[in-house]
Parts: sequence; C-alpha cells; structure tokens
Amino acid sequence: MSSFSQYELMSSKDKNIVLFICFSSAVVFFNFLIYLYIVDIIAAAFFPAHSNPVVTRLQGLGLFAIGYLARPLGGIVFGRYGDIKGRKPILLISMLVTASSLLAMACLPTYAQWGILAPLLFVVLRFIQGMAFGLYVPLSWVFVAEHLPRQYLSLGCSFVTASFFVGVLFSNLFFLWLNSAMTPEQLILYGWRLPFFVAAILSFLPLLAWRFIDETPFFIEMKASRPHNYVLKPFTLLFKYCRHSVFVALMLTLVISSITTVVILLLPDLIELRFVLDQDLFGFSHSLGIIFMIFGCIFYGILSNHQNFGKVLLIGSVLLVGQIFAFYYHLQAGGEYILIMYALLGFFAGVIGMVPAILVQLFPTNVRLTGLAFSYNITYGIVGGLVPFGLGYATIFVSFSPALYIAFIGFIGMIMGLYFYSLPELKKIDTVV
Repeated sequence: MSSFSQYELMSSKDKNIVLFICFSSAVVFFNFLIYLYIVDIIAAAFFPAHSNPVVTRLQGLGLFAIGYLARPLGGIVFGRYGDIKGRKPILLISMLVTASSLLAMACLPTYAQWGILAPLLFVVLRFIQGMAFGLYVPLSWVFVAEHLPRQYLSLGCSFVTASFFVGVLFSNLFFLWLNSAMTPEQLILYGWRLPFFVAAILSFLPLLAWRFIDETPFFIEMKASRPHNYVLKPFTLLFKYCRHSVFVALMLTLVISSITTVVILLLPDLIELRFVLDQDLFGFSHSLGIIFMIFGCIFYGILSNHQNFGKVLLIGSVLLVGQIFAFYYHLQAGGEYILIMYALLGFFAGVIGMVPAILVQLFPTNVRLTGLAFSYNITYGIVGGLVPFGLGYATIFVSFSPALYIAFIGFIGMIMGLYFYSLPELKKIDTVV
C-alpha cells in the first residue's frame, strides 16, 4: 500500500518536517554562496598579492568553481549510500560535513601566515563542502516527498525550492550589512571569517531538532518488503531500468539550474556590462525579484497540485519567455519601471518551484536519490561551470544574450510540458525496480 494513502491530511509532524528541511535548505544556500559575495576578499586572504586584479579575481572564481566540480562526485557517491542505508543517516552526514567544513574554514590561517598550505587547505575544505551540497539539494526534495501525503507533494517540494531563494535573499542582506560595517582592509584582515562562523552556527542549529526527525515512510516500507537476496546496487539498477528517466531528469534540471544561475546569480552583473542604471534602485530591484520568485515557486507548487503538471509547466515556460524579452526591451528603453519588471520576472521564474515534484516521481524508491543526485549534479556542474563564462563573453557583443539563453531554456520547458501533458499519469512514487 502506498505510504501516501495512509493520510488524508498533512499532520503536524509532516509540517514540522517541511519546516525543518526549509530552514536547513535556506542555510545551506547561504553557506554555498559565501564565496560568490566575497570572492575578491577570499582571494586576497588566501593567495599571494598580485599586481593584476584580473588574476586575483580569477583565483577567487576558481575557488568558487571547485564547489561546482565537487557536486557531481558528492551526489553520486553519497546518493548511492542514501538509497542503501536510508535518507535520515545521509541527511545527518551532509549537515555535519557542511557545518564542520565551514567551521574549519573560519579558523584557517591565511597565506601570510602559512604560505601555500593555506590555499591548499581551503581548496580541500571547499571541495568537501561542495560534495555535501551536491547531495543535500536533491536529498531535501526526496526527504519531503517521501514524508508527505501525495496530494501535498508538489506544494511541499515548492516550499523547499522557495527556501533556497530565502537563503539567497538572506545572503544579499547579510553581505550588504557586512560590506557597510567593515572596510576592505578589515575584511581582508579578519572580517572574511565572520560569514563562515555565522554559517557554521546556523548549520548546527537544525541538529538540535534531530531526535524528532524520522526516516521516510517510503524507505522503511521498501526496506521491510524487499527479499533477503535483494541486490544493493542502485547505480546499476538505475541505468538498467531508468535510462529514460535519467534523460528527462537531465532536461528538467537544465531548466532549474539555468533559470537559477542566470536570473538569480548572474543577471545583475550581466546587465551592468551593457546598461547603466541607478545602483541602489537596481540592487533593490534584484532583491525584489528574489522575493517574488519565492512567491512564484509556492504559487506554481499550489497550482500544479490541482492541474496537470505538463499544462502548468508549458504555460509557465511561455510566460517566462515573454517576460524575459519584455524585461530586456524595457532596459533598452531606459528602465523606468525596473522594479515592476524585475518583480514579474522573478515571479514567472518561480515556475521551477513545481519541477522537483516531477523529478522525485521519475525514479523508483530504491534508486530515487541516486538518480536524482546524478542527474541534478551533472547538469548543475556543467551549467555552473560554463554558463557564467559563456554568457559573460556573449553579452559583451550582444546585450540580449541572457534573454536569448533563457528563451532557449523556456523552449525546453515547453517541450517538457507538452511531454508531461500527454502522459496519462506519472509512475507511482512508491514503485521499486
């Protein structure tokens, strides 16, 4: 019997699970983005002084890229472990590894103190944290999906996705305060340690509620029902029975990763390459866009609870493509209503909030975390490594390059929407191969 059919309404324990994962997810995103906000400060603290600022910038970006390179490895290795041993123990491992690595980074000596050993240690810790992050994001969706009644599946996953952007918004506010409270010299000398300490403390906080968190009902049911001679090889089973699901998951993750990377992380810098806007107004507009993206994620999650997945994804993708072109044409016209346009762009970009509920249903229970972690992190590693440099270069020559790229991603979203619209029903979430 499906675990979802045991409940008619979401229990208070289910709600606490969602709150626990949402808080942890917001913290995890803040942790991972620290380097992006103080990349120059980190580079100055951990690399020898260089007269060329471009070299210093590239050194810092290299540290950020290491986290993306580590994600596929962490997702594949630990995702497999989560399908064999359980969701709860691997969730604990990912949270402990993240918190411990952040605390260790906060205490690291600088290049001036330990020489070349300092950046080497930082790279190792950054790699370890990237592995844990690569596991956590798909695990958070799986953990919530396997706890909630099916009628709340899309809503629960959309809340988790929205919480990622709460972490981004908190990052914006925190580093705005940090840069105003300290001089560049103070930040290089000791101030860079503060965000790592704050992140470590916030990462340890969810563990206070750990004893109230249970293993997912789906994993318990699967473990109890499988025969004694069951082969514990989720990666082998994944590519033997679920190759089609892997391809679909790769395409859907391309939509999530591209929209998140471009609209949330890259767009402000890309716009500044070709347009001149009031910095304070533009900074506020970006934060407003993130707020509306949070609302958009939840809106699309609620909508897809009551409508066909494919229909919602198709319409949402069309609206996003229309808005990204409207946004750029408005910038070209002077950007007088940038607040409204950024808010609308963020809201329509929230269509990605419904996608994780599709992803978790693509894979059977015994290979779900392996399949999702593999697909998510392989795609995110490629997008995170190539898109920033590719779009940055293209925008120098064609100001509409980000809009064209998002339109391409929106077209993929439309194709996926049509595909799911034609399906009679997604496979049952409690199946096993």
